[in-house]
Amino acid sequence: MDYLDTKGRVFDVQKYSIHDGPGIRTIVFLKGCVLRCKWCCNPESQEYKIQTMKVQGEDKVIGRDVTVREMIEEVEKDRVYYYRSGGGMTLSGGECLCQPEFAGALLRAAKERGISTAIESMACAKWETIETILPYLDTYLMDIKHTNPAKHKEFTGRSNELMMENARKVALSGKTRLVIRVPVIPTFNDTVEEIQGIARFADTLPGVDKIHLLPYHRLGQDKYEGLGRPYLMGNVEPPSKEHMETLKKAVHAVCGLDCQIGG
Repeated sequence: MDYLDTKGRVFDVQKYSIHDGPGIRTIVFLKGCVLRCKWCCNPESQEYKIQTMKVQGEDKVIGRDVTVREMIEEVEKDRVYYYRSGGGMTLSGGECLCQPEFAGALLRAAKERGISTAIESMACAKWETIETILPYLDTYLMDIKHTNPAKHKEFTGRSNELMMENARKVALSGKTRLVIRVPVIPTFNDTVEEIQGIARFADTLPGVDKIHLLPYHRLGQDKYEGLGRPYLMGNVEPPSKEHMETLKKAVHAVCGLDCQIGG
């Protein structure tokens, strides 16, 4: 079978994004995730199955099956923007590595067409899976949420050892640019000590020079209602700008990484 006929399941395509990688990007959101983060802003991404979600009172089908050929044709439409801005295609989710064959084939198709590639991922997958996509990957935006395994499991459903081990392996491979991103979640990881712990870990990774602090927001709250699910973070206030600046300074106090607020 031609690899361009590989099928995958996506739930959204966002164009003209200036986040999730350098330049202007097209973000392809894949269905499926192994984590269940309490603050997840894309709860419709968690299940691989196609779902129906209420959006402004109307039923909306979430998820569609596409081939790599169909998807790369969509991505290529905005090639001129990538060229001028240094942008490209980013795979997100969910966890895009839950569909490794599709993700790998789509990244390969982009690279063969001269389009810059990135993934936004928690690295919660077998190393062998990650290793197969690295030849087609320019930037790995990797979430590191906490250094404490027990607290990580309490808030996400999984411990963090695999993700941290994979972060080290990706860094040591030298095959892609690795950027560490931290969702800053009050009650979970928003203390100076916790953020500094993540920063110290990131600073040990060869080649890593950037860390992004992503402030918690409630933009996905209505989606939970649309899916008939409770939103578990309803009483949690987003961090203030002042607190985010304090955390940024805390990162600079313990390491030489370039730290920015937002992605």
